[in-house]
Amino acid sequence: MKELFQQIAAVTISLIIFIIALEVTLQIYTRIFIYYDVEMSRYAVDVKIKSDDPNIGHEHTPGANAYLMGVDVKINSDGMRDSEYTIERNAKHRIAFLGDSLTFGWGVDKVDTFESQLEVILSKTQPTEILNFGHGNFNTQQQVSLFKKTGLKYQPDQAVVFYFINDAEVTPVRSNWLWLSHLRSVTFLWSRIRGLLTRSNSGQTFESFYKDLYQDDKQGLLAVKSSFLELQDICLERNIQLQVVMLPELHNLIDYPFKLEYKKISGFLEDNNIDVIDLTDSFLGYKPSEDLWVAPDDAHPNALAHKMIAEFTSDFIGQKGILNE
Repeated sequence: MKELFQQIAAVTISLIIFIIALEVTLQIYTRIFIYYDVEMSRYAVDVKIKSDDPNIGHEHTPGANAYLMGVDVKINSDGMRDSEYTIERNAKHRIAFLGDSLTFGWGVDKVDTFESQLEVILSKTQPTEILNFGHGNFNTQQQVSLFKKTGLKYQPDQAVVFYFINDAEVTPVRSNWLWLSHLRSVTFLWSRIRGLLTRSNSGQTFESFYKDLYQDDKQGLLAVKSSFLELQDICLERNIQLQVVMLPELHNLIDYPFKLEYKKISGFLEDNNIDVIDLTDSFLGYKPSEDLWVAPDDAHPNALAHKMIAEFTSDFIGQKGILNE
């Protein structure tokens, strides 16, 4: 029995030494090199707080500052990655942008986001201010819920939802173990385990995972539809112009895998008289698609892709909203 305890103690001590060494190594490494999973964990811990609304789940900490994916991220006093805006209206046309990490501008300097670029473009026709309510890891239900909580008080003239393929995911519950993300070793090991579990899950792939979200009976898809209809009612009641821009997934722009899924959403919006534009065709054929990514392991749109989004949507947003006033 004594020998068994000695063996257990030796293994335990060795494991502790390994974890400490791994943690120190990763702490140094991630201060020099960008590692996507670590950056996302830092975003969740350093920039976000738990929301008191379960339909939002998590939101930005007012006034938070962080350096993520090689760029500065500054959150204003009302939880937006944006300038400070007064609640009271001025003479400018006011637009609210709702979306996820793409709208937030993950990995891109604030000035290079399509939100900032569109503000400049649209102001050439009429003075315009765009309020960016984009939050990483948000789905449509969360976007609409945040707009109800924070966006409506700004009395926007126009609301534009930027839809992405994963917006049909179910609203997550914020983990009580998120503090463990401060440990780089935990993030690294969990990302490796998660990858192995995903690959061993009955052959499920990145594409099949997203396609499965769009089965007619899926809770997330039903939430997308009900959220859009709720937002439409809110906008009609307050005379807010509502539009939807569908942003393509940038992994494969040659044989795009999500045409049917996007058609299901755009068809639903059109059937309910909600203005929508799908940017997929505008990006199709671009190669290599990696030239549009923020990092080799991260297909979020980079500055070039944001510029393209701004160019492809300026007429749609400008003509439907500003020019028709």
